[in-house]
Amino acid sequence: MSTLRRIAAGTVVAGAAVTVWATAVERNLFTLRQYDMPVLPAGSAPVRVLHISDLHMAPWQHRKQDWVRSLASLRPDLVINTGDSLGHSRGLQGVEYALAPLAGTPGVFVHGSNDYFAPQFKNPLRYIIGPSKVPHAPARLDTAAMERFFTDRLGWQNLNNTAVGLELNGTRLELLGVDDPHRHLDRLDTLAGKVDELRAGGADSDADGVVVGEYDGGVSHGATVTVGVSHAPYQRVLNSFLTYGATAIFAGHTHGGQVCLPGYGAMVTNCDLPRDQASGLSLWRHGLSAAYLHVSAGIGTSIYAPVRLACRPEAALVTLTPAAR
Repeated sequence: MSTLRRIAAGTVVAGAAVTVWATAVERNLFTLRQYDMPVLPAGSAPVRVLHISDLHMAPWQHRKQDWVRSLASLRPDLVINTGDSLGHSRGLQGVEYALAPLAGTPGVFVHGSNDYFAPQFKNPLRYIIGPSKVPHAPARLDTAAMERFFTDRLGWQNLNNTAVGLELNGTRLELLGVDDPHRHLDRLDTLAGKVDELRAGGADSDADGVVVGEYDGGVSHGATVTVGVSHAPYQRVLNSFLTYGATAIFAGHTHGGQVCLPGYGAMVTNCDLPRDQASGLSLWRHGLSAAYLHVSAGIGTSIYAPVRLACRPEAALVTLTPAAR
């Protein structure tokens, strides 16, 4: 009995230590990841992309807000925000403070479900079993106010279920985006028309070379690279991006699994993405097509699940580079 008591006591102490680490330490160990994504034509100048996702911002999270502010010192060429920026009914004030230094940097954004609805407590066991279910009657957030901040104050473009063109460092980027697939807000049925309009339309560039609205995709003024952007990396969305010629895809939502086990990795991805692609840079293949896929483990967590284990909060600086011949 004495041996059993010691084992039980040790288990309790170990469990408590892991809990303290995951809730009080690791979830605040904000980390910048850096990757090269070789998708540009030979001779192209690199394009530095700051990928941020899943802020899940609450107004009191000052440490997180200060760290996100510091990312502006990286001087990226482009910011891609893959959604779930809000995490509280008053989360916008923290988002505004955190992202204000990035005003004037070209950017695009899509939404996750937490940009529309306030978080609710959920049984964590259901999350482990499979993708989380839509809660009943969640409170609506002020999504329109957040969009105004992104577009009017930061100068970013809304990429929900549409396509836009940017010209950066001599390369034309054709960016395709969808609204939150986790709540089935993605409109893959209409995205094709948006892509056709983008490739057939025309627009003038501003002084910084950023194309306003649509650019003349039918006339070659330089190389064009197609980039897909989604909050949740559901396979139907990734495969659709490939059909439009995407060679680079950015997504979030998974939190990298949020709780990972040594030797096993992410327990879940909260969608149908394979666990071994829950975060980081990988190749997504469908048929004869393939694209580089970067899935962010995200910067925040739900206020009702403030825990990260073997999965630090992160942003990523992804440098688009010339591909090997």
